[in-house]
Amino acid sequence: MVDYAPRTRLTTHTVDNQPPLRPPADPWLTDRPLRDVLARLAPPWVGERLAPLGARLADAEIETLADQANRVPPRLRAFDRHGRRLDEVEYHPAYHALMTLAIEGGWQAVAWEQEYRGGHQAHAAGLYLLTQAEPGFCCPITMTHAAMPVLRHLPDDEGWQTRLMGREYDPRARPAWHKTTNTFGMAMTEKQGGSDVRRNATRAEPTDAGATWYRLHGHKWFCSAPMSDAFLTLAQTDAGLTCFLAPRFTPDEQRNAIEIQRLKEKCGNRANASAEIEYVGAWAQRVGEPGRGIAAILEMVQQTRLDAAMAPAGMMRQALREAWQQVQGREAFGQRLSDQPLMQRVIADLAIEAEASLWLAMRGASAMDGASESEHEAALARLVPALAKFWNNKRGPTFMAEAMECLGGIGYVEESPLARLYREAPVNSIWEGSGNVICLDVLRILARHPASIEALRHELNLSRGGHPAFDAAVELLERATGQDASQQEAEARWLTQQMAQTLQAALLIRHAPHSVAETFCATRLGVPSPIFGVLPAQAPIADLLARLSD
Repeated sequence: MVDYAPRTRLTTHTVDNQPPLRPPADPWLTDRPLRDVLARLAPPWVGERLAPLGARLADAEIETLADQANRVPPRLRAFDRHGRRLDEVEYHPAYHALMTLAIEGGWQAVAWEQEYRGGHQAHAAGLYLLTQAEPGFCCPITMTHAAMPVLRHLPDDEGWQTRLMGREYDPRARPAWHKTTNTFGMAMTEKQGGSDVRRNATRAEPTDAGATWYRLHGHKWFCSAPMSDAFLTLAQTDAGLTCFLAPRFTPDEQRNAIEIQRLKEKCGNRANASAEIEYVGAWAQRVGEPGRGIAAILEMVQQTRLDAAMAPAGMMRQALREAWQQVQGREAFGQRLSDQPLMQRVIADLAIEAEASLWLAMRGASAMDGASESEHEAALARLVPALAKFWNNKRGPTFMAEAMECLGGIGYVEESPLARLYREAPVNSIWEGSGNVICLDVLRILARHPASIEALRHELNLSRGGHPAFDAAVELLERATGQDASQQEAEARWLTQQMAQTLQAALLIRHAPHSVAETFCATRLGVPSPIFGVLPAQAPIADLLARLSD
């Protein structure tokens, strides 16, 4: 099939001064920072596995699928034509095509296929690339991936772990054991509690079917990916809050009594469905010990938080790529935008932020991979995902707004991916614990796991002497971590930000080009500007922009 260029000669004018038409970029081959990060942190097989994914995402079909999945949101079918309950969500075929792409690639399973051998880095990097195609469908991929540590606590696994690792996406509503691959969702929060799941009111009553089977009664304010084959959820028992696995179908192959009340109409994340549900005697299997639900589910949350840190890094990269392409192909006031000093500084600053966010999230993934053999890595694995989840998401909305401004008015309309990215930017900051919750969790980690702060100190000390602003920031952090608990809680946001940014600086000093590390330290540590594009007069702009021209 021949692709013909659009007509530029119109009735009243000729269309010019627009970026040239280009095929979609390969997000692996054109991302030098990603390749650098993996060369430093990951085994070689990770890059080899990512290369085919990058080539597939460069297909123009993927852009079309992403656009369709966003423009035609999921639709609830609560009943069939005769009034019988279905509780099904219908998606556009484009959504299913994207899910097929991810699951056939095994991106929900790779962390467990290669556990402690680079698998977490492969999963995180794969999600980073998939997010640049379309963030919404990545939600069920994340939750399916993250379910594995919880499934390991099932008294009787019944094949759930094996089916999580499958490679055949099957969207049909049928019992999980009739599929080779299962997807998993999550239903934790309730209206009255939100992040404070201890206030959950959903009750679980034991059945006569065995010691681990219960019936659930209650309401969940958010159920993510409601067409999953099973859901991890929390409910109260006589022993306290307990974790359960609620399948879409009961053991006798009937539709489980999980009633979808409505789908949420969200700001962004439109390709993915989020539902409000009611358990009306739904069958569920207990996971882990009674009363230990929070401990069980935190193993899943640790995984999802890392993905929630990686997603904004991927979105930043996509937004940066769109902005760079626009300013290279457009002139204003007699000069190409990419040659104008002010625009160069904005793009260079965005590039630094994107690279730093990638390093921070990937360091969390590498710590997870090393946790089985190194106490230092295990200590970092507790802390770094929370730091990255908080800080990358705080930077995301401002980043998207600046990139959108680089495009001008066209960036604000839905034909540009910038509008979609801007709407998407807040979700990962809210999901899996909003900013204050994450900061309090960081304080909890520091109090209960002092080895984590020692591991962070070690990481920072490796870069001492790399930049005066960095050394000063580390000294300031040392004093802050010695404060009493009440003062730390009041300043928890500043403390979390400081830990995140000093770790970013440490990683860049050790591993990134001098131009990136030097400019990051000079502009992010100390008293940084609140806006992008404010760089030192002698900033190595040419070197920074060269990293975008791979």
